[in-house]
Amino acid sequence: GHQDSGMKATLKVSADASGGPTTDTTPMMTNAQMDAAMDAVAKRFPAKTKGLGNQELLPTIGADGVKQFNITAKVIDWEVEPGKVVKGWAYNGQVPGPVMHVNVGDKVRLRLKNELAESTSLHLHGIRVPNAMDGVDPYTQDPILPGKSFDYEFTAIEPSIGMYHSHHNAQVQIPNGLAGALIIGDWKALAMKAAMPRVKDTDGKAEQEVVMVLNDAGTIGLSLNGKSFPATQPYTLKIGESMVVHYYNEGLMSHPMHLHQPSGLVVARDGKILENPFFADTVSIAPGERWTVVYTALDAGVWAWHCHILTHAETPEGMKFMVTALIVS
Repeated sequence: GHQDSGMKATLKVSADASGGPTTDTTPMMTNAQMDAAMDAVAKRFPAKTKGLGNQELLPTIGADGVKQFNITAKVIDWEVEPGKVVKGWAYNGQVPGPVMHVNVGDKVRLRLKNELAESTSLHLHGIRVPNAMDGVDPYTQDPILPGKSFDYEFTAIEPSIGMYHSHHNAQVQIPNGLAGALIIGDWKALAMKAAMPRVKDTDGKAEQEVVMVLNDAGTIGLSLNGKSFPATQPYTLKIGESMVVHYYNEGLMSHPMHLHQPSGLVVARDGKILENPFFADTVSIAPGERWTVVYTALDAGVWAWHCHILTHAETPEGMKFMVTALIVS
């Protein structure tokens, strides 16, 4: 399963190998070379690449009031970082797939067309749906064959920070890109209601809502929203403003996400408001989890924002992979 998901390693064992930890830290580059490479990478941020994930998808509304979203699964060329183009498995030509918003009480139809070379299905993770709409073939439905479509229909009965992703050959299809966010309810308002008055926001309203999808395997690899630093997206706030961040882990490993400043107020886990929100500067998100955090800007500057498994954020050539920044003015 790990090999299918793009995780490979080589272990070499010799008769004279030491049983203790290695202390050899001799770099492959000189100090001057490392400094120059780090500086060059930093100056490229944010680097331009083709393709942008998490774009808002608006529904069509039928005469019966049903909100219908149409998505197509297809393999595309996806630029993870400048010059690194991989075969991404995409919904509507983007990795992660488009973000969908609905309200509590809405009747929803999600029509999935399969243009892959293999079967697929769609699971609405964290969203209450009828069992027939759970998307786990061959148990709740037949696989969606190449060239075929399937309608997932449900009523949005409660607020949710939901995922949608494949549940067919998922250890390959999800890390390669078949995942996205489906949000039920007004989470900017819900999160700020839970956060106030503990955060020092000037008006009690969130200026923006951010979906941050974490990945670490497949063709996409270590990434934030389908991109690797320096191609990740920076975020901006003014002092006194707040942003609501939904961390989604669609990878195979936990990721402790750390924003250098300020500490965030964790207000929800898996789409459920916490009875006792808590401050944390590092939030560990396990595979399949969603954590909602309110960050309020307190001090001006460019604040690094990254996974704190250091090999997921830095190399001798500088910052890389799961890194971005919050710019406060």
